[in-house]
Amino acid sequence: MYNEVLWLVMLLVNFLFIILAYRLFGKWGLIMWIPLSVIVANIQVVQTVTLFGLTATLGNIVYSTSFLITDILSENYGKKEAGKAVWIGFFSLIVMTLLMNLALLFHPLAGDEFSRLTHDATATIFKLMPRIAVASLIAYLLSQRHDIWAFHYWKKHFPGENQLWLRNNLSTTVSQLIDSLVFVLVAFYGVFQLDVLMEIFITTYLLKWIVAVADTPFVYWSRRIFKRNNFFMQ
Repeated sequence: MYNEVLWLVMLLVNFLFIILAYRLFGKWGLIMWIPLSVIVANIQVVQTVTLFGLTATLGNIVYSTSFLITDILSENYGKKEAGKAVWIGFFSLIVMTLLMNLALLFHPLAGDEFSRLTHDATATIFKLMPRIAVASLIAYLLSQRHDIWAFHYWKKHFPGENQLWLRNNLSTTVSQLIDSLVFVLVAFYGVFQLDVLMEIFITTYLLKWIVAVADTPFVYWSRRIFKRNNFFMQ
């Protein structure tokens, strides 16, 4: 149960850091989290662990929190600000991938074993196969754009603050489904057999679904921060 407990602790730490960023920096603290989440997720994803009896990769938590951010931005600042954050994340993911792969074109210092080991370790994390990189970008953009659209669609049907939990969960759980499905199909179709693809998809989506459900109290917490800040600004 060690990994499971640690995973839940990491889940809580991510949520608390988001709230802290919002309290310290306001809207820009949330927007800042988007590129941070996609970059950290692409670093953590190379680590494979066992969680709840399933084989999984890390990075699912911090990546999934980007959907929490877009929901908070959508609720408090509107669709335009949430969309801007998504494009910032998309841009940062492309820039990080290109810059790190350009850095890997350099040859490490000849005769320096530490430089060679550092270069190889960095390549393990950042030298993505083109298909994986494309899958990540497509899945991110499609799922995030859907999340913003779905949140505002459900907000029209369930506009009250008491229904905030409902529109948050309805938009995020479906968006996470789109993200997992698109990524697995684009990245691994034809590489693994269908049963393996299904296991990867189910594991990935299950963990993201847990994050999506668990973030609900923090959506309400962020709403209280927003209302309090507006009160003091009046």
